[in-house]
Amino acid sequence: MTAGLLTGQGMPSREGDLSIEGHGMEPIPETARYGSVNRLFTVWFSPNLVPAAFFVGTLAAADFIGLGWWTGLAAIIVGNVIGAGLVGYLSAMGPQFGMAQIPASRLPFGKSIVLPGILNWLSTIAWDAINAFFGAYAISVVTGDAVPFPLGLLIVIACQAALSVVGYEAIHTFERYAAIGLAILFAVVTVAVAGKANLGLADGAASGIGSFILMTTIAGSFNLAWALYASDYSRYLPANTPRSQIFSRTFLGLGLGAIWMEALGLAVVSALGNETDTVHQINALVGGGLIGILAMVAIFFGTVAVNSMNDYTGSLSLQAAGLKVARPVSAAIVAVLSFLATLYLYANNFASTVENYLLVITYWIGPWAAVVIVDWRRRGSRTNASRAVDFSLLPSGRNALIALVVGFVASIPFMNQTLFVGPLVATLGGADIAYLVGFVVAAVIFSVLENQQSTAVALD
Repeated sequence: MTAGLLTGQGMPSREGDLSIEGHGMEPIPETARYGSVNRLFTVWFSPNLVPAAFFVGTLAAADFIGLGWWTGLAAIIVGNVIGAGLVGYLSAMGPQFGMAQIPASRLPFGKSIVLPGILNWLSTIAWDAINAFFGAYAISVVTGDAVPFPLGLLIVIACQAALSVVGYEAIHTFERYAAIGLAILFAVVTVAVAGKANLGLADGAASGIGSFILMTTIAGSFNLAWALYASDYSRYLPANTPRSQIFSRTFLGLGLGAIWMEALGLAVVSALGNETDTVHQINALVGGGLIGILAMVAIFFGTVAVNSMNDYTGSLSLQAAGLKVARPVSAAIVAVLSFLATLYLYANNFASTVENYLLVITYWIGPWAAVVIVDWRRRGSRTNASRAVDFSLLPSGRNALIALVVGFVASIPFMNQTLFVGPLVATLGGADIAYLVGFVVAAVIFSVLENQQSTAVALD
């Protein structure tokens, strides 16, 4: 086991194989593929049953958006359908190339993958910190502060790190059982909340189509962030796995989980008003007691579910950026850094502000996705993914980098978030179309540049 960890050769061979996955970003050989496509539903359902999704739902009724219950719910549904659809589409890259998402992005980006690789690595640490903050807080609440926040945080980090270090199969196995447990626990919470929610909450006087589009964008951005993880959890599936099945399982898992939690967040804020303490919001509305305890337990396991995936994807992103570090070690590094980042958030009391910031910086995902999708469609099946393994042999990927940067810059005037409002937002009635603008601009620029002179990994 130690040799496999150090050389990066160890791979799970079947469902339930919990030996350490030393294998890193390299393509999974066809002879080593295994697993049921149905597991994609649970691996994507569980990590969205978290307070972060709940928080996103509360924003629909926030003063700067001002949507009522039914309008807010519609925006949540539309946004998540779009976001989950993109992730479902990209998930099919896993079985085709046998590679995780950021490593597979080496195909169009070449050596320029350093930028998206490091960006995603930093984002996984930041999302880890946000989620772990809630998970550790839940432990403190359920124990009446008998377990102090730092100790609760250590418990959360240890659990998520253990799963991410063992790797792909440990995460799939945990998410399968977590999906059942979390669904039951949050069903109890939902029933307790349903009777108290204000389903008659009306739209604010200043809300309109712009507010609806803004909330759609915010809800969509939460699932769009998963696009950077998409093929990480499908790369061991056989290459002949039907794309329609890959898409449907991923789409339904992500979409249903996020819509449920965000709708729950909207329901709670409709009853309590714009409180910002997510954990205490839930505990207060269900009345504490046994149901309150179950809610806190659900938050803890949901945190472990999502953060184990953050750590795993972070480990692969660091490798994709060109750093030669064993995948299990890389996963442990992400977990340790997230522990320190969470303590910083706790000491400075601005978890919600950081989450808003993370929703802003996900705008680069649109241009990145455009580059990856255009390149993928150009390639079809004419690519030997092993050509993307040796960083020193990669082309510059200049075209992809230019498209990414220009697409992002072009989207800035159309951004509308709590921390930044672009200059063209007012003319659109508050609507946020930055993702669409960034995607379209990057797709056009990359296509034009590649048609002139390709800087991507060569086709077969």
